[in-house]
Amino acid sequence: MRLIDLSSPVDSSFVEPDPVIHDILTPRQGAVHMSAEMREHFGIDFDPDELPDGEFLSLDRISLTTHTGTHVDAPSHYGSKAGYGSGVPRHIDEMPLDWFHRPGMVLDLGDAPTGVIGADRLEKEFARIGRRPEPLDIVLLRTGADARVGDPSYFTDFAGLDGPATHLLLDLGVRVIGTDAFSLDAPFGDIIARYRATGDREVLWPAHFAGRRREYCQIERLARLDQLPAPYGFTVSCFPVKITGAGAGWARAVAHVEE
Repeated sequence: MRLIDLSSPVDSSFVEPDPVIHDILTPRQGAVHMSAEMREHFGIDFDPDELPDGEFLSLDRISLTTHTGTHVDAPSHYGSKAGYGSGVPRHIDEMPLDWFHRPGMVLDLGDAPTGVIGADRLEKEFARIGRRPEPLDIVLLRTGADARVGDPSYFTDFAGLDGPATHLLLDLGVRVIGTDAFSLDAPFGDIIARYRATGDREVLWPAHFAGRRREYCQIERLARLDQLPAPYGFTVSCFPVKITGAGAGWARAVAHVEE
């Protein structure tokens, strides 16, 4: 079994719309912190200098959104109401785990320019690889956008699904759709330009808003999809972190390839 890391990092040195703040306590600072915490919370006095080398454990404090790095969007991210089930969309901690460990399929869409990818382009790719997704397969879109991770162009130059393309995958029973781009939708600038030109609200974040009518999850900001050896025949694990009441959770996405 070979494991392929499909995740992009959380890196405070990267350009991000919402900057990541990463503060690190060294093992020495961790010792002082531990001593103060023991005194405050448990009434225990302990001199950190009694520790070997005067050090305890390092500690990281990170401020970031749940949409930083590779993450899974929950149905509650798409809106406060759902047009299915109880009408209340589920948070990330409520999603079934078996959605996130499934056979995978990668679609090569690297020729798509900045903007939207339509259903016809997906059908062309299905024909090329000779297969369509099975229900609950995890479909990954390889656009090549991950080559720009850490650069401002990562957030402006990529391709995302339009409404019909998203619904095509959902019609086939797919419940988790992943992309190596910043968003499963087209870039903000492209969306707003098309909306202003047409006045059509259907062009406003159609991939995300499809989730208001049909329950599904997205994996955004994947990486290294070009390392997958074939369009299918591998398993994807992308379990989201269990954050109560959250609209997304970070994930370490990995492909399992039999050898």
